[in-house]
Amino acid sequence: MMRRRRAEEDTGDNWLTTYSDMVTLLLCFFVLLYTFSTLDVQRFKSVLASFQGGSGMLDGSDTIIPEELNLIKAEDDLTSLKDILENYAMISNLEEEITISIEERGLIIRFMDRVLFDPGKADIKPEAYDILDSIAEILNSEEFGNRLIKVEGHADTTPVNPADGFPTNWELSAIRATNVLRYLVEEKNIDGSRISSSGYSFYRPIAPNDTKENKAKNRRVDIVILNSIQEKTEP
Repeated sequence: MMRRRRAEEDTGDNWLTTYSDMVTLLLCFFVLLYTFSTLDVQRFKSVLASFQGGSGMLDGSDTIIPEELNLIKAEDDLTSLKDILENYAMISNLEEEITISIEERGLIIRFMDRVLFDPGKADIKPEAYDILDSIAEILNSEEFGNRLIKVEGHADTTPVNPADGFPTNWELSAIRATNVLRYLVEEKNIDGSRISSSGYSFYRPIAPNDTKENKAKNRRVDIVILNSIQEKTEP
């Protein structure tokens, strides 16, 4: 009889441990749901930190933040960068000349060709250096200093004048992109390992090459800040 009573006393409170673990799991689940709904990663981390180091399943020596949250944080950084650049364009009265958007590959800073270059030329205009200086300062900041960058030159279908030194639009678009890259690396100290350049001639238009206005849209230089997924595919 004593043995039976002792066994009941030993097992009677075991359900409390299981119950407390279940409550902890539910709490974590709802914290995750709330965090994903607001995309406030910093708030989520601070909530998790309040649980770590205590009793239960959240051991202070382990982290339970999944890789997906790091991706969300990285894309939040791109959104923050977009806001900063849009504010710069507005203050500088460049909203007609520079557009900033987030697309599948990442954040696109798009310069119409007249902002950086004279028609048919690949030398950066003197007045454009201040613009590139401001962009470089932002890209070199601690918050964005590790993001990979691509500089892409584009042209319209109008044949170039060989007298300008470029046999085709391939050379013109590629050298324009390379000149922007060289300025950012050689003059503004952007790490050369995080930046590359490409020329696409007229083969990646953003508008039909059927009017003067549309052709002007296609003559451009894009600075692309790659998102986390695209960074993984870069050599």
